Amino acid sequence: MPGLSITLQDVTKSFGSEAVLKDINLSIKEGELVSLLGPSGCGKSTLLRIIAGLERAEAGSIRLGEQVVDAVPAGARDLAMVFQSYALYPHMCVADNIALSLEMTELSALQRLPLLGRLLPGSRAIRQEISNRVRQAADLTEIAHLLRRRPAHLSGGQRQRVALARAMAREPGIFLMDEPLSNLDAKLRISMRSEIVDLNKRIGATFLFVTHDQSDALAMSDRIALMMGGRIRQIGTPQEIYDSPSHLDVASFIGQPVINLFPVNVDSAGRVRLVNGTQPFGGCSLPNGSAKVGVRPEAFDIVASEPLGPRFALTARLDRVERMGAEVLIRCRTMALGASATCRLSVDQFDEVSATGILSGAFHLVAQKRGVHLFDEEGNAAAFHPLLRTEMEVAK
Repeated sequence: MPGLSITLQDVTKSFGSEAVLKDINLSIKEGELVSLLGPSGCGKSTLLRIIAGLERAEAGSIRLGEQVVDAVPAGARDLAMVFQSYALYPHMCVADNIALSLEMTELSALQRLPLLGRLLPGSRAIRQEISNRVRQAADLTEIAHLLRRRPAHLSGGQRQRVALARAMAREPGIFLMDEPLSNLDAKLRISMRSEIVDLNKRIGATFLFVTHDQSDALAMSDRIALMMGGRIRQIGTPQEIYDSPSHLDVASFIGQPVINLFPVNVDSAGRVRLVNGTQPFGGCSLPNGSAKVGVRPEAFDIVASEPLGPRFALTARLDRVERMGAEVLIRCRTMALGASATCRLSVDQFDEVSATGILSGAFHLVAQKRGVHLFDEEGNAAAFHPLLRTEMEVAK
């Protein structure tokens, strides 16, 4: 089932006086797995429903492959939708749930009659084809042994596979998935992530996946479209969005634990200092005024001595230690700013730092190059002066 591209141009939608989608522009390539990621209420599910044809956009255009589908009804669009609730009929077995949509589209009203329909010309051949497609979809999702069971006798993961098989049986070019993993426990959720990614690669269809969970989006996606307030704030690969957030809101949403934020001042020469700080730690092209620096928790090194040169560094004291299994979170209080800061270390790194005894008193948090981000007063990402990047190379 070859994938179809998805192209959205200036899509707008309002409910009453509230604009929920504002000039959405998005292009998805054939066979891509793209996540619509964002907090609750950002408009991502509404956008998915508009693509599916379940809602109408007030303005803009939607193209699936080469076809503009603005006036095409939902049933005639070459796509299938997988819902958060799975939407399985409890009185039907798995095979009948998978086959139902095919029977509704491939069989006439008379051919669907329980007894008479099977005797009508062509009915047997169509039903055999439906049965073959059900079996093929069940084999691909590894639920062939469950075809005679009813949904009540299935686990959450098995129900998810049935919903996927039902969508696959239609052989669509596009799969739309609305929070399909949100009802699963942590272990099963991770397993289903891998299965969906593998399925995307095997069948070649285009997947558009809606989620509020950044772990799902980061782990699964070829690209992420991050939505906030009815707009797409940034589009990129998971690593691009994490490493190069375009806005303070993006940086704060992506990453666990959340990015550390500190107020800074920019003087007329473009030198950047911490608020209450005297030593500039770098330069930028921003005008004189206030800004913010964000530092990823894993970008902090804990050292005993204050670093030399223009390095982003803070003096801090330990608040508490949180052991998270494979990693350790160091919660600190910065002495000059009085602000909290979080440092993430591996267990081995923590053991090395702890053995020195420096956590018992004041210590220094020194930022590595890669995890430091500068944002202007409006929250837009800004570049440090290249000189700063060169000087910070020693902190790699």
